[in-house]
Amino acid sequence: MLFNSFEYLIFFLPVVFIVFFLLNRFKLTVIAKIWLVLASLFFYSWWNVSYLPIILASLATNYSIAQFLLRINEEIKYLRKFLLILGIVFNLSLLGYFKYADFFISNVNALFKEDINLLNLVLPLAISFFTFQQIAFVVESYKKEIKEYNFLNYMLFVCFFPQLIAGPIVHHKEMMPQFAKLKNSIINNKNISIGIFIFCIGLFKKVIIADSLSPVVGKGFDEVVYLGFVEAWLVSLAYTFQLYFDFSGYTDMALGTAKLFNISLPINFNSPYKAIDIQDFWRRWHITLSRFLKEYLYIPLGGNKKGEARTYINLFLTFLTGGLWHGASWMFVFWGALHGLALVINRLWKKLNIEMHKYIATFITFMFVSTCWVFFRATTIDDAIKILKGMFGFNGFTVHHPAVVSTFDHIKMDPAILSLILACFAIVWLYKNTNELSYKFQPNFKTALASAIILFVAIINLNKISEFLYFQF
Repeated sequence: MLFNSFEYLIFFLPVVFIVFFLLNRFKLTVIAKIWLVLASLFFYSWWNVSYLPIILASLATNYSIAQFLLRINEEIKYLRKFLLILGIVFNLSLLGYFKYADFFISNVNALFKEDINLLNLVLPLAISFFTFQQIAFVVESYKKEIKEYNFLNYMLFVCFFPQLIAGPIVHHKEMMPQFAKLKNSIINNKNISIGIFIFCIGLFKKVIIADSLSPVVGKGFDEVVYLGFVEAWLVSLAYTFQLYFDFSGYTDMALGTAKLFNISLPINFNSPYKAIDIQDFWRRWHITLSRFLKEYLYIPLGGNKKGEARTYINLFLTFLTGGLWHGASWMFVFWGALHGLALVINRLWKKLNIEMHKYIATFITFMFVSTCWVFFRATTIDDAIKILKGMFGFNGFTVHHPAVVSTFDHIKMDPAILSLILACFAIVWLYKNTNELSYKFQPNFKTALASAIILFVAIINLNKISEFLYFQF
C-alpha cells in the first residue's frame, strides 16, 4: 500500500489509528499490539500477498536464532558464534537468492558463454530493509545488548508499517522502549499535530515535486537517444531532485505516521545537498543506512584501527557493498565504487590541511553527487554514457541536436519544469528542512493552515499511482 494513495489516507490509516487507541483505552494493550501487527502485515500484503510467507519465515527464523543467542550461556562460545554466523548467512542467503540470483546467472552466462535459464524471481517488497534490520537484531542478541523474549514485540519491531517498506532502518533499542511506555498508549494531541504536519510535507514532496520531475527523467534516460548540453543537465538535475524529494518525502511520511502513534523514528535525512564534502554527505543522506554500513561492515572490517592503507580499503569496500545493496546491477556497483573512491580522496585531501571555501566545497560536492546519480538511475552503461556525454559537452552546447526535428526525440524545455528545478535549488539550499521545522513546531492556526493547504494541493494531484523509487531496493 502506498502512503500517497486514497486507500491509505482515507481508509487504512484512520481505521488503524482509531482501533489501536480504542483498544488501549480499554486496557487491551496486547490486543492493540496484535492489531497493529496484523494491520502492518495487511499493509505489506496489499501490494502482493505472495510476499507474506517470505517475511513471516524470515521473522520466525531470526527470532528463533536470537532467542537461542539470548539464552545460551556466554561460556559456550563456539555454539553462540555458530548461531551468529548461521543468522547472518540465513539473512544474506535469503537476500542473495531473491535479489541477486538472476544477476549472478546473467553474469555467468556472459562470462562463460553459457545459456543458463534465469529464475525470473519476483523481488519481495522491502527485503533489503527488513533483512538489514534483522541482521542488526541477531548481532545485538549475540552481544547481549537486548533482551526480547516476546515474539509479538519482535514482529511489531520489524513490521511496524510506517517504516517497514523503505525504512528508516531502525534498531530494537530505538523502537521497543517507546511501545513499552504507558503514556504512548494514550492519544497525544501534540504528537498528532506534529505527525500530520510532517506527513503533509512529505506528501507534498512526493506528489508535487518528485512526481512532476518523473516524466522528464524517464524520457531523458529511457527514450531520447541524443541529449545536448542543456538537455543532459536538465535531466540529470531533475533526477537529482526527484530522488531526493521522493525518498525524503517517503521518510517524512513514515516519521509523520509513526508520530501519530507516539513513536519517534530516527532521522534519515538532514539537508544532504548542503554537504561540504562527500563524508558530510553520507552523514546527511540515508543516515540509517550509513549507520548500518559503518556499524556492521566498516568497523568489523577494521575501520580505521589497522593503518591508513587498510582504512582506505575498508572505506572503498563498504561503499562498494552499499552500492550493491541498492540493486543487482553493475550500475549500482559502479556508483558505490565512485563514492568509495571519493571518500578515500576526501580523506587524503584532509591530510593536506588545505581549506576550501564553504560554498565552493558545497558546489563541488553537489556536482559530484549529481553526476554519480546518473549511474544510479541508468539501467545500462550506454544510458549513462548518453547522459554524461551531453553533460560534459561532447554533443555540443545547443539545446538539442540540429538534425532532430521531432519533438519526441528531444527534451522539451518546459518553463514549468525549469522553474521547478530552480525552486528545488532554493528549497534544499536556502530553507529549513523537515527536521528543523518539526523541532520548532507549534500547534497553532498558522501551522494548521499551512498543513491544510499543502495537504489539499497534494490530494487534488493524487490522480495517478506512483511508486516510491526506493521500493525497488
